[in-house]
Amino acid sequence: MARAAGRPDADLPPLPSALAAALDRFTEHLAVQRGHSTHTRRAYRADVTSLLRYAVRHGAGSLPAIDVGVLRGWLAAQADRGLARSTVARRGASARAFLRWAHRTGLVPTDPSARLASPKLSRTLPTVLTADAAALLLDTARDDAAGASGDGRAPALRAWAAAELLYGTGIRVGELALLDVDDVRRSERLVRVMGKGGKERVVPFGVPAERAVAAWLDEGRPALVGATSGAALLLGDRGGRWGQRQVREEVHRLAARAGVDDVAPHALRHSAATHLLQGGSDLRSVQEVLGHSDLGTTQRYTHVDDERLRSVFVQAFPRA
Repeated sequence: MARAAGRPDADLPPLPSALAAALDRFTEHLAVQRGHSTHTRRAYRADVTSLLRYAVRHGAGSLPAIDVGVLRGWLAAQADRGLARSTVARRGASARAFLRWAHRTGLVPTDPSARLASPKLSRTLPTVLTADAAALLLDTARDDAAGASGDGRAPALRAWAAAELLYGTGIRVGELALLDVDDVRRSERLVRVMGKGGKERVVPFGVPAERAVAAWLDEGRPALVGATSGAALLLGDRGGRWGQRQVREEVHRLAARAGVDDVAPHALRHSAATHLLQGGSDLRSVQEVLGHSDLGTTQRYTHVDDERLRSVFVQAFPRA
């Protein structure tokens, strides 16, 4: 059975040298040519390592020996372990990316993954707050900041600024955590964001986010800044850059305080996109704001409105 991604390899025998070297080259390709983050590279590497270990155990100790039968057996083993279909699909995508790269670089004569069928995933609608619920969450953050004093003042201002930026710009939590002070152009109400694959975009934000960010920069950040702060926009309690995990914890806390559905930061991104479309923005504009490379990714937010309309219809119309 293939080992779970993310577990240490210390208790497992090393891969054959040729496979290990190919894995290292692929990981370098993801960093240099594709611009993937450390987290993404680690996920790809774990998935491909799982495939290679499975292949070695089943007699395919070289890259050319990995055929579609090995791939199917490996994916079936993942499913037999009870992994979610989405996880199996992700691992299959990692294997395809690796083998396509191996074929392009001449490590294998043909790409066996070209014959591998993609599993059909059920479309799940993103979690979205109503406009009123989003406003309640943000108002709670603002009121907490207004009422905080002493040592609690800076963290409350930070939470308010983070929530307003997440919803007001639709940026990802990882993008928020990477923002530097100079990325925010307060007078123009614009923020420069470094997105996936190292792609940069500029996103506008509104007056509420401007007020929250101004309060954080004027009062909150100076109270936490220290030797390790650097240019980071959002700082943790010890002065270092505020991390994604801390942002997620804060959003969950705010949702509980506001009495709305428990949401993660990504739900604020989903909510912003949906509310932009509801307000009349076109898909292309929303695509640019969110930094989607594929318009089809943005189009799923139109399905949220369709689903809500259908729900209201069924509940309210006597002949539904």
